[in-house]
Amino acid sequence: MSGFLISFEGGEACGKSTQLKLFTKFLEENGYDYICSREPGGTPLGEQVREILLHSKQNLSPKTEFLLFSACRNSLIENVVLPALKQNKIVVLDRYYDSSFAYQGYAGNLDIKDLKNITDFAISKTEPNLTILLDISYDEAMKRKQKDQNLKNLDRIESKPKSFHEKVRNGYLALAKQNKRIKVVDAKKSAEDVFNEIKKLFLTSYKNN
Repeated sequence: MSGFLISFEGGEACGKSTQLKLFTKFLEENGYDYICSREPGGTPLGEQVREILLHSKQNLSPKTEFLLFSACRNSLIENVVLPALKQNKIVVLDRYYDSSFAYQGYAGNLDIKDLKNITDFAISKTEPNLTILLDISYDEAMKRKQKDQNLKNLDRIESKPKSFHEKVRNGYLALAKQNKRIKVVDAKKSAEDVFNEIKKLFLTSYKNN
């Protein structure tokens, strides 16, 4: 496959939005041909389903969540990601299938093998070249979130209990041990230090692609 696919992962308030802005600014300033998209979202279908996943008042089971995410994922891959990769672009994703493994798999208690089978079908073998995992404890993340916004504005997934989010973090770390493409970055560091580490990881991986 041509192009380069990099995904950004992490729990709530890990600094992902900040790092995505810094990273895409770096790509822009250095003349890289890139696009940036997100999950769930990135297509008209994806944005509609995003609203359901994050703000629905209904009680969505982990299985229902995962299948909705998978439908969005397939739409994003077919309509956005693959066309960009074929044009040799860098594709930057704010979350990808590792999120489903962490949130619906490890935290939602769904069988990872089942999730992988459906994911393989949905993504047409479109694997990331590099995944940045911004790692931070739940308590540190909530301290950060309280400084940034009113906690009453949490979405449906953010508002799940501490035990859920700790399972998400442990799931991500387990995935990182199983996959060399997933690079764990300590998100407690300053935004500048975190970005510098991400930049080094990207340049090394991109050079060797």
